Amino acid sequence: MKKTKFLLALIFFISPVSLASMQMDEKGMVMNANSDNLPKDCPQISETVDLTVHAGHKYAAKFNGKMFAFDQQEWNVKPCAKINITFINDDQIRHQFMIHGLPGYLYPDGMLHLELYGEGELKASLILPSQKKTYLVHCELAQHAEKGMKAQLKVGGGDGNLPSIPAISAPIKTDNYSFDWTVLKWGSIMILLTVTLVIVSGRWILLHYFWLRE
Repeated sequence: MKKTKFLLALIFFISPVSLASMQMDEKGMVMNANSDNLPKDCPQISETVDLTVHAGHKYAAKFNGKMFAFDQQEWNVKPCAKINITFINDDQIRHQFMIHGLPGYLYPDGMLHLELYGEGELKASLILPSQKKTYLVHCELAQHAEKGMKAQLKVGGGDGNLPSIPAISAPIKTDNYSFDWTVLKWGSIMILLTVTLVIVSGRWILLHYFWLRE
């Protein structure tokens, strides 16, 4: 508890994010939620979307080579939509749901952040601007996004797909698991020749030994 209070105090002094925009307890935290303030380009809320997002190891099973994932990799909403997010962590380790690229005058650092330290549930809301845009959604913990926990939120159809979204877009750098069968072939030939040589040499030595004894 003392460490938690110290971290909160440290964040307060060194971060542009005020404690008023953060909710934190022993289960997790929410930063920069916004359920009331309209973006400058939105005269009113166009629709309200209730979005439930699951995060966990089991959702990566359908993606080869991935370890973590959200249960969905893409969401589509209207411009000026209000989204009520229910974030559920199905694992016993930390996971995050982060949206990047939001207008900074409403969302400090252009980000909405939900984090659960283990299995549990968090809720938060945000209101999106009218711009047709594709927003990055991911877990920012080390290697979690690279291992599959990455998605995209499209507003008004978006402005294209982001790279490396599982089952949606190609990775920036593809993992290479190919095997050089030429090496295996010549390696097998060398092993076979070595074994043959040992067997032949052994027989010759034995024959020579018995011949000398006679």
